[in-house]
Amino acid sequence: MLKQALKPYKWYVLGSVLMVIVIVASSLMQPSYLSDVLAAVLENDQDKISSIGVWLLVIAGAGLLAGVINTILAAKIAQGVSADLREATFRKIQTFSYANIEEFNAGNLVVRMTNDVTQIQNLMMMLFQVLLRLPILFFGAFIMAVRTLPSLWWVLVLMVLGIATVMGVIMSQMGPRFGLFQTLMDKINAIAKENLRGVRVVKSFVQEKAQYAKFKEVSNDLLNLNLFIGYGFSIMMPAVTFIAYMATFLSIYMVSQIVDTEPEAIGNIASFMTYMMQIMFSIIMVSFMGMQASRAFIALGRIQEVLDTEPAMTFKETEFEDLEGSLVFDHVTFTYPHDTDPILKDISFSVEPGQMIGVVGATGAGKSTLAQLIPRLFDPQEGKITIGGRDLRDLSQETVRKTVSIVLQKAILFSGTIADNLRQGDADADATAMERAASIAQAKEFIDRMDANYDSQVEERGNNFSGGQKQRMSIARGVIGKPKVLILDDSTSALDAKSEKLVQEALNKDLKGTTTVIIAQKISSVVKADKILVLDEGRLIGEGTHAELVATNDVYREIYETQKGKEA
Repeated sequence: MLKQALKPYKWYVLGSVLMVIVIVASSLMQPSYLSDVLAAVLENDQDKISSIGVWLLVIAGAGLLAGVINTILAAKIAQGVSADLREATFRKIQTFSYANIEEFNAGNLVVRMTNDVTQIQNLMMMLFQVLLRLPILFFGAFIMAVRTLPSLWWVLVLMVLGIATVMGVIMSQMGPRFGLFQTLMDKINAIAKENLRGVRVVKSFVQEKAQYAKFKEVSNDLLNLNLFIGYGFSIMMPAVTFIAYMATFLSIYMVSQIVDTEPEAIGNIASFMTYMMQIMFSIIMVSFMGMQASRAFIALGRIQEVLDTEPAMTFKETEFEDLEGSLVFDHVTFTYPHDTDPILKDISFSVEPGQMIGVVGATGAGKSTLAQLIPRLFDPQEGKITIGGRDLRDLSQETVRKTVSIVLQKAILFSGTIADNLRQGDADADATAMERAASIAQAKEFIDRMDANYDSQVEERGNNFSGGQKQRMSIARGVIGKPKVLILDDSTSALDAKSEKLVQEALNKDLKGTTTVIIAQKISSVVKADKILVLDEGRLIGEGTHAELVATNDVYREIYETQKGKEA
């Protein structure tokens, strides 16, 4: 995946690698010239000192310039890759069905698109700024150190083995905990998101302390995990520094022992120690970067998991078909993913174009589930659903979405303007179409009172509108595209009796050719329907007009009598 993500930036990658080589070469050349400077000082050769000084400035300048260019290129790569992954992940999520979204969880997907992508972005910066440099610096410094003082090669080996052992032990303890870190981040994000979305419920039931306790529990787990990782670093750094100081002491001691036979060792010890510090720096940085990279690779795997997930439901790539509004359920049985008991059991009925159909039943009878199968938000496990005589599974997504419109039980608006929200139902809708839809939904009267009318702002989730206003705008969004089949899933529950009656009259008058399916808790909402379906525990136990069902269906009659008593 990483190779594919970097492919569009191959020239930036090549340039960054070349700059890294220049930076490392500059770092390795400077200690060598430092030895020559010390030798020239001992010889009191001013010309040689000046010449070496100029070369040191040139080398340092080249390294500095390469570092600046490398940072720019690394930033372009990191920002580009992260943007591409974020967009690819969001684009992939748009292809998911309800089943896929429920499998991942919305909060989890948000973390993957934000926190996980940020981890990958940081990895890209580290990779092209630091990680590429370290192996070259390590081997280069090791070779140069051995060339400088060949007799002390074994000191370098001891130092490398000591530091590697300390790093290996500590990393083996901390590495597995980075996966747990991402899990805890998902949990804490989900709790915060739920609490903020449900803040009215939390405050209404005085649940602030309970929500705080739930958040604190996960937050403390995250705190303890980070403390454990911090303790590992607190042990690692002093241990590594101690090993490096011991190696330095041993190097100086050994040089003091051979200075009589090798007087040039005095001038080389400074360069040797510089190379030794570069070796130590390489090992430490590899470990530090390795821990950060392990977290990023976990994030990369999580992004890959989303991108590799196949949509639970796919549409045929066919041409748009202009279908009539007939609707047939043919022995349909449906079970939600990860459930074992069917929600709908062997449902069969047919609807003629232009008819108004009511669906009633007790809570949990499967009314909303039936509504969600018509626009193919889910596929049934058994049986088939046809619209205009065509199996839903044989139609393109464009055909289904333009033929069927659903107004969900929970009115959801997006931030933007009223016009933006209405155009989600028809991207080409003009002012006339918006006024027509708003009139049908009885939303025109409050929209016209607003200063900016259809350009008025809608806050996040429509928080600046009442429940009834949001439902009416949702209905307007549902009818603006003139669908052949319109589904109203209990979408007038927040309206008063007068407004609901006006909406139904407008639907009957202006959508005569549209097949309307009304899912309702109240019998009064469907009493004038051409046909009413009665669901009970997922089964269709009756269908007919209001008068027929009152006379023949016990469940319907019981619901009607109960509601009539309440209304009285």
